Amino acid sequence: MTTTTTKADATAEPAARETVLDARGVTMRFGGLTAVRDVNLTVNSGEIVGLIGPNGAGKTTFFNCLTGLYVPTEGEVRYKGQVLPPKSFKVTAAGIARTFQNIRLFNNMTVLENVLVGRHTRTKEGLWSALLRGPGFKRAEAASEKRAMELLEFIGLADKAQHLAKNLPYGEQRKLEIARALASDPGLILLDEPTAGMNPQETRAAEELIFAIRDMGIAVLVIEHDMRFIFNLCDRVAVLVQGQKLIEGDSQTVQSDERVIAAYLGEPIDETPKAAAPAEDAAPAAGDTTEDAAETEADADAPAEDEAPADDAPAEEGTPADDAPAEDASDADDDTPADAADAAKDAAPGKENDA
Repeated sequence: MTTTTTKADATAEPAARETVLDARGVTMRFGGLTAVRDVNLTVNSGEIVGLIGPNGAGKTTFFNCLTGLYVPTEGEVRYKGQVLPPKSFKVTAAGIARTFQNIRLFNNMTVLENVLVGRHTRTKEGLWSALLRGPGFKRAEAASEKRAMELLEFIGLADKAQHLAKNLPYGEQRKLEIARALASDPGLILLDEPTAGMNPQETRAAEELIFAIRDMGIAVLVIEHDMRFIFNLCDRVAVLVQGQKLIEGDSQTVQSDERVIAAYLGEPIDETPKAAAPAEDAAPAAGDTTEDAAETEADADAPAEDEAPADDAPAEEGTPADDAPAEDASDADDDTPADAADAAKDAAPGKENDA
């Protein structure tokens, strides 16, 4: 029974959470460049959701679409079921606040005055009330200062309320920017790289601060490049790559996904030769063998052709050589009867004399 009750409670708890942010099919194009493509994301109350991705993945552009700084080319953004107007001050009035990747404080204003700037969407006093400074204006101003000091106490800067913002250390300037965002009493706060440039101690303090914000009932959507920070902090993590949502899930699921690893570290080099490569290499090799065989045959025929004249040459030379002795022999035969006749002539007179 206890187990059944526990499971039922565990099942009912997520269902009881209200959907604070619902982004559907958000697409942002700048001319021919699509910075964000068909991104869907939800954030529930009391939840911390992380948004990660390589540089240039479209994270800050997506934030700008959520907060009205950009009007999405396609899609819509809903806050607690209501479509947000495409105006940043109206988005803030609806209940969404944000910080920026680069600190955007009023450097020459005090710490307290910077937080008071964030209260302007929650005050009802207008121009005439500010000019006349009547009792209503003074009450509203006193209430805003009280709330601002509470927030400075919350982030640990109450003792520096009258210091100029530009004189604060970097980590405290980051905290002050968060306090200014909280001054508008948001239901959702968007943090764009809140720990950028911080040392490990400041990062740990920022993590505890975000947990404290979540405990106040404020939903948090955070962009961060510090993977250890984001995976320790968030209930869910979504990954943007080239403007598209690659995966969304808990920390363990995202960390073990090979596509996320490849997006950050690159594709591994496969040193194993592909199956088609040897076939392609073999084809030229076979072609080379055929060409070599043809060249060999051509070389074999070349000496044969060269030898043919060589055989003919002796034959041609041999023909006169054979004829020459024949002519000499005939001459010799011809000469022999002539000599015999001469000898007979010579012998005849001798015989006649002897006779």
